[in-house]
Amino acid sequence: MPVKGVSRVGGLGTAAVLSGAVATAAVLTSCGTTNNSAPEQPSRAAPSQSPSRAAPSRSSTTPSKSATPSKRPAPSVSASLPAPGKFQLPPVHADFDYQIGGAYPPPAGVRIVSRDRTAAPARGLYNICYVNAFQAQPDERASWPADLLLRDADGEVVVDEDWGEALLDIRTAAKRQRVAARVNQWIDGCAAKGFDAVEPDNYDSYTRSHGLLTANDATAFITLLSRHAHARHLAIAQKNTVELAGLRKKLGLDFAIAEECAEYDECGEYAQAFDDRVIVIEYSDSGLRKARSGFAGRLSIVRRDVDVSTPGSADYVRKVR
Repeated sequence: MPVKGVSRVGGLGTAAVLSGAVATAAVLTSCGTTNNSAPEQPSRAAPSQSPSRAAPSRSSTTPSKSATPSKRPAPSVSASLPAPGKFQLPPVHADFDYQIGGAYPPPAGVRIVSRDRTAAPARGLYNICYVNAFQAQPDERASWPADLLLRDADGEVVVDEDWGEALLDIRTAAKRQRVAARVNQWIDGCAAKGFDAVEPDNYDSYTRSHGLLTANDATAFITLLSRHAHARHLAIAQKNTVELAGLRKKLGLDFAIAEECAEYDECGEYAQAFDDRVIVIEYSDSGLRKARSGFAGRLSIVRRDVDVSTPGSADYVRKVR
């Protein structure tokens, strides 16, 4: 859901962002990362369980002009990628429901659902498993090793103020491996439950790091997650972060989940990078109208309330037209 007052980097042509990410992309090209997807078919997941609360996803309501990445050498990525397993891609232009705020029976016609990793998949649908991969949710912060929380020059933990979430420190290869070890356990849990794909949130957290993290840190880390997801027979989504969409094949990202891309005129960039395999979530009626006017026949589009609440709550909104 949108986060007020958080800056966003605009556009694929943002040189400050891509300069750091291209170095990682070059290494990944030599790794031979492949998309070994199988034909689309419904998931064989267990019936859904009672709703569980999840930390809502985030995007921005105030676009920024640029990010200011710190100047560190480009991190290296291991060339020893495991062979990816067979995995299913989500259907294109299919009815979607975003249920990360709590699981409930999907509305009629829905073919794709995203739910928190603590929930069960929905029977017979394409199921996406939400994990907060780049930040520590408030109730889990104490369980993270202190040195894996990103700290500023004064030793203070850097926090995403809109959600009270500490950013995770992925500045070195060693720390990325340690953070990924934990997140990959969650991905293993998604696979064991019968999900078809994983949605690692906060890929764009480097834009909120006050220059401590770079786009290159983010791409190196997402690569660790993508190769693990593929090894567990899961597709993996790029969540927001349009400025890095052009690198998605080199990083092993299979489809996009884009919040408010119509609101910020970004849907076309996602559609081009991901061959229309894009799930669009808008949080206003105007955003929904704009998304449908340009992409109704191409992308999966839904309008949800900003709390991603469940039916019966006062704030619940779900519209597809």
